[in-house]
Amino acid sequence: MSAPATDARTAHAAGVQRLLESYRAVPATASVRLAKHSSNLFRARAKTNVRGLDTSGLTDVLAVDAAGRTADVAGMCTYEDLVAATLPFGLAPLVVPQLKTITLGGAVTGLGIESTSFRNGLPHESVREMDILTGAGELVIASPGERSDLFRAFPNSYGTLGYAVRLRIELEAVEPFVALTHVRFHAIGDLVAAMDRIIESGRLDGVPVHYLDGVVFSADESYLCVGVQTAAPGPVSDYTGQQIYYRSIRHEDDVKEDRLTIGDYLWRWDTDWFWCSGAFGAQHPLVRRFWPRRHLRSSSYGKLMRLERRFDIGDRLEKLHGRPPRERVIQDVEVPIGRCAEFLEWFLASVPITPIWLCPLRLRDDDSWPLYPLRPHETYVNIGFWSTVPVGATEGETNRRIERRVGEFDGHKSLYSDAFYARDEFDELYGGETYRAVKERYDPAARLLDLYAKAVQRR
Repeated sequence: MSAPATDARTAHAAGVQRLLESYRAVPATASVRLAKHSSNLFRARAKTNVRGLDTSGLTDVLAVDAAGRTADVAGMCTYEDLVAATLPFGLAPLVVPQLKTITLGGAVTGLGIESTSFRNGLPHESVREMDILTGAGELVIASPGERSDLFRAFPNSYGTLGYAVRLRIELEAVEPFVALTHVRFHAIGDLVAAMDRIIESGRLDGVPVHYLDGVVFSADESYLCVGVQTAAPGPVSDYTGQQIYYRSIRHEDDVKEDRLTIGDYLWRWDTDWFWCSGAFGAQHPLVRRFWPRRHLRSSSYGKLMRLERRFDIGDRLEKLHGRPPRERVIQDVEVPIGRCAEFLEWFLASVPITPIWLCPLRLRDDDSWPLYPLRPHETYVNIGFWSTVPVGATEGETNRRIERRVGEFDGHKSLYSDAFYARDEFDELYGGETYRAVKERYDPAARLLDLYAKAVQRR
C-alpha cells in the first residue's frame, strides 16, 4: 500500500470510533441517519428530529495498492479526492461518476454510472469488500463470500440497510490523455444502432473504445462521444473556464475530434453540471467572465439549487410573470437498448426537455443485484434528463407519466430523485422480498428508514 496509509488509517479508525459512539448515544428506540453537509439526492425530504451520526474522519483515501490495483477508501470520500489519489499511479476507479462530490459510499448504495459502464458495469461491481455499520449498530465486513446477502442487497438500498464505512475497490490502468471523437447523427435510430455496434465489438473503425456516452439535442441532432486513451502528447482543450464542454460536442460535420487530459475528461461534465449551470446564468459569457473559476463546479450549483428550493424562488418568479409553477423532472432511467430509440422518440414528442444524456451499460458478470435487477449480458442505456416543466393537474404528473412509460419499456428508474410508485409496484421493481429479508437480519429494530419510505414517501 502507499506510504500515507498509516496516518490515513489512524485517522479513519478514530473516525469509525466516533461514528460508533454517536450511534450508541442515540436512544435504542430512536431512528438514526448520517449527518451529512451535502447530498447528491434530488428529492424533497420532510424535516425530522432524527439525530445525525458523526461522520467526521470518514472522508479519506486510506491506501492505494498500485501493484494489486486496488484502493481502500472511506465511505464518504468523494470521487474528486479518490481520483486525485489514484491518477499519480496511472490508475483510476473502474467507473467514475460524473460529479466530483459524489462519494464512493453514495455511488455504491445509491448506484452510479459513467462512460466506462458499457465495459465496467456499475460502481458496486468493482467493490471487493465493505465495512458496513448496520442498522443494528454492528460494524461488519460484507463481501461476495462473507455476508453475501448484505453485500448483494446493499446497492440501491440508499443507506436503509447500513452505511459503508470502508470499501476496497478495483482500479484500472489509464493513460494521460483521452482522444475524443464526436460522431453526429440525424436520426435517433441510427445513433442507437451505432452505439450497439460499438458495444458489441468494443471498437470504432477498428480502434478500441474506452469511453462511450452520447447527447441528444433534438430528434435530428444527436451525438456519440467516443473516447480512446492515449499516451501521445499534444494540445488539449480546457473546459474548466470560459469554454463549455457540452457545446463543444455540437458541429455541422459528421465527425469532430478533440483531446483532453484524463483528469479533465473524467470531470468534463462537472464544470457546468452537464448543461444545468445555464439555469444560474453561468453560461452567459459576461457572467462567466466574473464567476470565480473555483465555483464553476457542480457543488456550487447544488448549493444554489438548495437555496432556490428553500425559498421557492423559481415558482415566485413564475407567478410574478403570470405563469404556472414548475414541476422538477430530474431523472435517470435505464431502458434496454432494443427499446431505447422508441423511448427517446416518445420522450422528445411528449416531454419538453433537451438536451438528454445517454450512457450505455452492461453488468460485468453473472452476479445478481436484487434491489436493481438488470439482466446480465444485456445492454441498457441510461437516459438522463434534468429540468422543469409546467405543473400538471396532479402532483408529479410528468414524472408519473415517465414512470409508467419506463415500466412499459421494461426499464428501471434510479431513486435519487422524486418517485411516485405504489408500494406493490415498488416492491416488484426493486426486490422488495429480498430487501425485507435482509432488513430484518441487519436492522431488526428498524433504526434506519425503510427504502420505500425514503425513496417515495420522502421521509
